[in-house]
Amino acid sequence: MKPTDISAPDYFHKVVDCQWACPAHTPVPEYIRLIAEGRYSDAYMINWKSNVFPGILGRTCDRPCEPACRRGRVEENPVAICRLKRVAADFKDDITSRLPRAGAKNGKRIAIIGGGPASLTVARDLAPLGYHCTVFDQDPKAGGMMRTQIPKFRLPDSVVDEETDYILNLGIEFKAGNRIDSLKKLLGENYDAIFVGSGAPRGRELEIPGRKEAAGNIHIGIDWLSSVSFGHTSKIGKRVIVLGGGNTAMDCCRTARRLGGEDVKVIVRSGFEEMKASPWEKEDAMHEDIPILNFMVPVAFVHNNGKLTGVTFQKVKAEYDAKGKRSLVPSGEADETINCDDVLVAVGQENAFPWIERDCGIEFDKWDMPKVDPRTMGSTHPKVFFGGDAAFGPKNIIWAVAHGHDAALSIHRLLSGEDVQERPLPEVHVSSQKMGIHEWSYDNDISDDKRFKVPHRDKVVALKDIRAEVELGYDLKLALGEAQRCLNCDVQTVFSAPLCIECDACVDICPMDCITFTQNGGEADLRQRLKAPSQHPDQDLYVSPDLKTGRVMVKDEDVCLHCGLCAERCPTGAWDMQKYLIDMTQAGTSCPSKARSAA
Repeated sequence: MKPTDISAPDYFHKVVDCQWACPAHTPVPEYIRLIAEGRYSDAYMINWKSNVFPGILGRTCDRPCEPACRRGRVEENPVAICRLKRVAADFKDDITSRLPRAGAKNGKRIAIIGGGPASLTVARDLAPLGYHCTVFDQDPKAGGMMRTQIPKFRLPDSVVDEETDYILNLGIEFKAGNRIDSLKKLLGENYDAIFVGSGAPRGRELEIPGRKEAAGNIHIGIDWLSSVSFGHTSKIGKRVIVLGGGNTAMDCCRTARRLGGEDVKVIVRSGFEEMKASPWEKEDAMHEDIPILNFMVPVAFVHNNGKLTGVTFQKVKAEYDAKGKRSLVPSGEADETINCDDVLVAVGQENAFPWIERDCGIEFDKWDMPKVDPRTMGSTHPKVFFGGDAAFGPKNIIWAVAHGHDAALSIHRLLSGEDVQERPLPEVHVSSQKMGIHEWSYDNDISDDKRFKVPHRDKVVALKDIRAEVELGYDLKLALGEAQRCLNCDVQTVFSAPLCIECDACVDICPMDCITFTQNGGEADLRQRLKAPSQHPDQDLYVSPDLKTGRVMVKDEDVCLHCGLCAERCPTGAWDMQKYLIDMTQAGTSCPSKARSAA
């Protein structure tokens, strides 16, 4: 293998697994260290630059970072990265003086459709550069689905108000209660660019017998949640069935419990493990005495003179073919009818673009979705960009934020006369953490503390008030304990071949057997000759130039815990611990324009 080019922006970025897994590439270990130092405002601002909504995401993020966390490789649970983000938001000082200001107007006008996370990210990135951003939203306040579809007991309005106001106060023109019914008309208003962040506003229907006859007590989940959010709905029947296994279904069942549902059940066609809902969402529902019944397919709504009385289910089981593809087939058991007063249908969401005329230059695919470049977020119309659920269907807030950053960069490059396809390099900082011969500026002792639980409000109290936040967040003592579980994966072990005397002291002291000195060879062969044979080829090997004996040093980045023992033990300083910080390119970033990926 060739020596590893550790100067490539992606190399150490990929080693910081949590940051690499985050769509917005938030520098996770950096802000966790700041929390451990009590620098909550600094930690908040690092988050705000990348993920835009630290207080919101600290409560609601889908946490793609946590399954990637290296702590999960040495014990059962990863670091509570998401809930530590909330700590930065909960304990920060007034940070308004640290926010950017609206830039001097450059004469360019941007129309932004929808007031959700993707749209607000675009506005936040472009307004400081002098663009006049106009956000059109059908609702009276900004936030989109963050405000309308996430229950208040998970995300209080005060948090949404605070973090949307940080953006709107950058000189954004927010046109509330203004629904866009024609993209062609908007294109005729001479905006320099248009961003579509209208979400996936339509809940998927369930067309089975009895749907029309019993319609009065069958509700589409996302519409029902919005109605509750706006105060239009304040009660529900005592017996409630929620159909669906995603996070929306979990929000529906927990909301129903608070509006009078005494017997609330979630009924899912798949198995429990295959449900799309996050594991913690399922846990929270079951904690509130909501059973989840699996492998049951609704086949009919039962009604009596138009009044819903129950739902009939066919029982199924999973079967797998030779390729491992799963099919649900009848189990042979008798159908079961479960009585209920109301049904909430949460079987998925889909996009609806009746307001985009098909002759305005935007091509649609066979699923009636706009054709969007996942790199630039551009459509087939040069001035129109998409992001969030409107681009690729329902995902989550952090993905919408990432789309917003990419779209804003594209719009800025387009209107600056630059190539939209060319994506500038990120800014990368690598700095030694050595303070003495064997002293480091961070604590590299690995604690064996288990994950600290987030305190919850008493269940009896929580179920009485639909606006009482259930999760109370970490206090400072718990936050410090959880922060200390972070393994500092952004502090990299950097090897200098000319200083190495091949004493193998680093090999002897490494607790994970991740360092091997051996003859070079092809990658597949080399991976099998490591001290601990490599099981995960998706993570790189760190290969040195040839050493004096002709051997090479090979470190398996998948196994390394960044404990620093190799650097402490090395008698010549061939190993160094260097903090790596990558600052992802956003609109207005001053850096070389090279078409080279950093994500």
